[in-house]
Amino acid sequence: MPRRAFEITALPSHLIRRGRHRVIAAALFAVTAAAVLATSPAQASEHPADDAPRLVRGVPLASICDACGVVSELRVQTREEPDKHVGAVAGAVVGGLAGHAIGDGSGRTVATVLGAVGGGVAGNAIEKKVRRVTVWTTTVAFKDGSVASYERTSDPGLAPGDVVTIEAGNPVRRQRER
Repeated sequence: MPRRAFEITALPSHLIRRGRHRVIAAALFAVTAAAVLATSPAQASEHPADDAPRLVRGVPLASICDACGVVSELRVQTREEPDKHVGAVAGAVVGGLAGHAIGDGSGRTVATVLGAVGGGVAGNAIEKKVRRVTVWTTTVAFKDGSVASYERTSDPGLAPGDVVTIEAGNPVRRQRER
């Protein structure tokens, strides 16, 4: 039987089939990626401008100034700040010193290690309780339909439905609409 010029003879047939599957998969991936990238930003937006809310907490957005927004939500959360491990280190040092003072002979080493481990665990637990912070998150809907959230570690003195402006990066009540 004569061989064709385009026939691959060096590879077994199962590898050729596997290669075809890979080429098909790569082509499908390329077509999908092109379709996603070709989508215009207006089509990809979750909240197009046409769907912008007209009323937020009873306040018509058309009635507020262009630089104003309406508080749509206010949440208060208690969070733990990231550990700096100061409590664990300080607890380990104090626990190690206390264990060293208690132990005697070869038991001194064991008491020192146990004191350091116990002090480290206790110090870490104390640090977590001390490092809790209360955060107020204020969500504001603006006249143009955009929404932004602002966090503070003190009570902003706002309520849902308040008309606000943004000053120094924080919402400030302009007037109360109720």
